[in-house]
Amino acid sequence: MTSRGGPPPAGTPIPDRVRAAAGARELVPVWRNELGGLTYRAGERYLKWNPAGSGIDLDREVDRLTWVGHRHPVPEILDYVADAEGQLLVTRALPGVSAVELEARVAVRAIGEGLRALHEHLPVVGCPFNWSVESRGGADAPELDLLVVCHGDACAPNTIVGAQGRWTGHVDLGSLGLADRWADLAVASMSLEWNFGDGWEAEFFAAYGIDRDEDRIRFYRDLWRG
Repeated sequence: MTSRGGPPPAGTPIPDRVRAAAGARELVPVWRNELGGLTYRAGERYLKWNPAGSGIDLDREVDRLTWVGHRHPVPEILDYVADAEGQLLVTRALPGVSAVELEARVAVRAIGEGLRALHEHLPVVGCPFNWSVESRGGADAPELDLLVVCHGDACAPNTIVGAQGRWTGHVDLGSLGLADRWADLAVASMSLEWNFGDGWEAEFFAAYGIDRDEDRIRFYRDLWRG
């Protein structure tokens, strides 16, 4: 649940490997997750640093970005280094900004439309990744509604939105895998309050094109919270 982080506090040390990868480019701090991972922007590149021992494995994201490839707009991998200190993933920036930087109505509609597109673009057949209830330690799931390739962390910051207010892609795909679409829908809708305040869920579900399902929403939110 890395999306519950925020920008790194002022004075957060920049890892040496991040400085080296940025070269002469100015480093702009973007995100620090709850487990100590850091993300910076350097020109048209994003540098994601994961310190050793954090419990996050960027190998997972590299594998998923590689598989998604041309199927759906996601960051292009420019470099990846892993050693005893940690892991550094360098990607090319997608056009646009995180949805949380925009006016709520524009952002929420883009999040809903973008998530629907991701679910439709990525093929279930041949997907090598699993995000099922059982794989996450859950049990007694509701009857399957629709099996899709889920984002796995469909919180608001992970939709990128372009100049026209339309989604342009998705980031942070380290948990992407096969699951009921409500595993994403429940979490994406829940995250709206964190970033935009109360009252935006109806707009989100309308943009995705689906009616609320209270039982599935409750189950998958509880599973997310652990």
